[in-house]
Amino acid sequence: MTVPALQNSAVFYRRVLSRFPQDFSLAFAYGSAVFRQTGAPTGKNMLDFVFAVDDPVTWHTMNLIENRKHYSFLRYLGPKHISSIQTDYGAGVYFNTLVPAEDRVIKYGVISTDALIEDLLHWKTLYVAGRLHKPVRILLQSEPGKLRDALVGNLKSAVIASFLMLPESFSEEDLFLQIAGLSYSGDFRMVIGEDKSKVSNIVRENMTHFRKLYNNILQECPQVVYKPHQGRLEVDKSPEGQFTQLMALPRTLQQQITRLVERPGKNRDVEEILLQVAQDPDCGSAVQQGIASIVKASSITQSAKGIATAGLVKTVSYSAKKLQKMWRGWRRRAS
Repeated sequence: MTVPALQNSAVFYRRVLSRFPQDFSLAFAYGSAVFRQTGAPTGKNMLDFVFAVDDPVTWHTMNLIENRKHYSFLRYLGPKHISSIQTDYGAGVYFNTLVPAEDRVIKYGVISTDALIEDLLHWKTLYVAGRLHKPVRILLQSEPGKLRDALVGNLKSAVIASFLMLPESFSEEDLFLQIAGLSYSGDFRMVIGEDKSKVSNIVRENMTHFRKLYNNILQECPQVVYKPHQGRLEVDKSPEGQFTQLMALPRTLQQQITRLVERPGKNRDVEEILLQVAQDPDCGSAVQQGIASIVKASSITQSAKGIATAGLVKTVSYSAKKLQKMWRGWRRRAS
């Protein structure tokens, strides 16, 4: 999972992490300040982090002592309520944004280890799992095999879901564009607040990193013929092949697909419904709609929660920066 970042030294990241309570099961940095994106400014962009912790109440208790100013007015509610807001609403992540650290500005999200594993394995929200479909810089990872296996399983699921939405033969770039776009499908922020070329901007500058992330999975996957020297792939699009792929999808996505295609009044099991979908020429469309329904729900609820966790002033400032990025992307395409 570890991919070398284009900028920033390991010492810098260690200094940032040292500012926080150290009970991480996983800590990673992501986004345009870590991996270059086409058209992104080269200055000191805000750095994005996610911290997974085993015990959110204890972690927030310590962080409120060390970094109380990072929190909005919600700090007055105390660590138990903050932890409840984190776990019970949105995508299970609590973000503090526009935080000064080491002469930079950072945003960090806190998620429980259990919630992270649930998202990685089952795509309950695809909020953090989707970020981990793309190259990230792993800063710290504990040894337990359950988390490590879930991280790999999340990448395998991204590959399988993308196979179902692609034709029989396609390029590496086609695959990576499909994978990178999974967590943006259905995200209302892609309508307003994000550069519409965001997915291609991510992939275009980071093909090498995507290859490193997915090479072993593609080499070992029995569903595909991978020709890395040609940059081409061929996948089994037979009904049997698609059924095998559908059955390997995360549980939440399978459930969303069955809701989309099942007629009212019927009570068929998931396997029977997916067998029907596998034989449908619009199989890929059903998968895409299922993913979009997961992402749409979590992106709306998490963004609504973000207003409270960031506070009004930071929310306005953060939203303004997002709109500036969208405007720059529109101008690039128009020129």
